[in-house]
Amino acid sequence: MRKQSVKNQVKREVKKKVKHSFFKHPLLWLTVILALAIAVFIITPVKNPLAVEKKYESISEEIAIPAFTKSDQIVSHTGYTLCYNEEHEQASWVAYVLTADKVFTKATDRNDNFRPDPEVRTGSATPSDYKNSGYDRGHLCPSADMTWSAQANDETFFMSNMSPQTHKFNAGIWKNLESAVRTMAVQNHEICVVTGPVLTDGPYKTIGKNKVSVPKRFYKVILDYYGDEYKAIGFILEQTDTGKLSSYAVSVDTVEELTGIDFFPLLEDELENKLESSFDVSKWDLRDFDFVKTAQRYNYDLDNASFEFVSEQRESQNLWEEFTYFLYINLGPYKIQIIDFFKSAF
Repeated sequence: MRKQSVKNQVKREVKKKVKHSFFKHPLLWLTVILALAIAVFIITPVKNPLAVEKKYESISEEIAIPAFTKSDQIVSHTGYTLCYNEEHEQASWVAYVLTADKVFTKATDRNDNFRPDPEVRTGSATPSDYKNSGYDRGHLCPSADMTWSAQANDETFFMSNMSPQTHKFNAGIWKNLESAVRTMAVQNHEICVVTGPVLTDGPYKTIGKNKVSVPKRFYKVILDYYGDEYKAIGFILEQTDTGKLSSYAVSVDTVEELTGIDFFPLLEDELENKLESSFDVSKWDLRDFDFVKTAQRYNYDLDNASFEFVSEQRESQNLWEEFTYFLYINLGPYKIQIIDFFKSAF
């Protein structure tokens, strides 16, 4: 009992001295407390310290290229590759890989520098072919997909990348599909895009001195080959179509049967057959692309031009990791709010 009494007395004396010390040196203690608070704020992580980020290899540009023969006229430009059809004076297909980084990079503005393609050895269509024709110079590879590079954007205005489209179609459902493709690129990080006119259902009306064929229908096929889950989808649109894009979704096989083009031949046969024989429109985001909203929807960090990956979580390896994870869970959200407050204030 006496030992316990002595112990209690010692405790009381210590508390008394601490209390006396605080009142005697309040600024010192406040400084210590403030320093500890700042230290905790600094070491509190705003991202999960136990997260395991999944990163995958980028898609090879070659994956997007359809099958072609030695007699086909293949032309490569900075952002895309095309197969020029001399009979119809336009491309049978235009292929490229579109990434979220490219979609969100604004390095240039549209310049409308329409001109013949010097790389087409047989000579491409010219802007004068479309003059007073009643048809727009409809982009196959959109200018808006190539804002990541001034040169790439400029080269989308080669006439080899144009096809005659009614203004209502070009500024309507075709534009909507182009916008949705950019959304899909963000949704899936990277996609392969192949697009073009349907040139197998003639005869066709022609325009201009070079007799440029006016297609009745256009197509796009999209391949998601990034990550560990793959999918594909196609679209076939007539120049008179309007309405919801989902109504015009088809399998890639359907587009192949219509156009006679073999898409994605570099895929393994079993995988190619599986992806091209069916589609699930619910797995594709067909909403219009919005720079800010689409980035927010898919956790794309516009400041750092990278995705905030939805990650798996591993077990902590030591006490420090457990401690920082504790701070992340309990104080991390408050730190983010404080940082955002000062960003908006200044």
